[in-house]
Amino acid sequence: MWKIGLQNVICNKYGIKATVCHFPPGASKWNPIEHRLFSEISNNWKVISLLDYEIVLKYTKTTKTEKGLVVNAELVDKKYIKGIKASKNDLENLNINYHEVNPSWNYTISPN
Repeated sequence: MWKIGLQNVICNKYGIKATVCHFPPGASKWNPIEHRLFSEISNNWKVISLLDYEIVLKYTKTTKTEKGLVVNAELVDKKYIKGIKASKNDLENLNINYHEVNPSWNYTISPN
């Protein structure tokens, strides 16, 4: 459904291509944003008991660094429907080009 949504909401709507390159599972060590962001959030709440969403949100939103990192966060309480499957027609209409290297993680979706 991710690819179908990307096709419809971004590519078709705006007439642009979208290239997606996922980090492989377990490879967050290669993501510099995770290191800079989550380490600071962890430092901000390191002595706090994270008992509910409000506490987690409060300490996430108040994370700042001297170098200018400011974190914005909000609780999304939307209920997502589980188990939605793409139809055969949706999959056939997906305008996707899988890349040669790691095609399941790297692909370009173009407008129809």
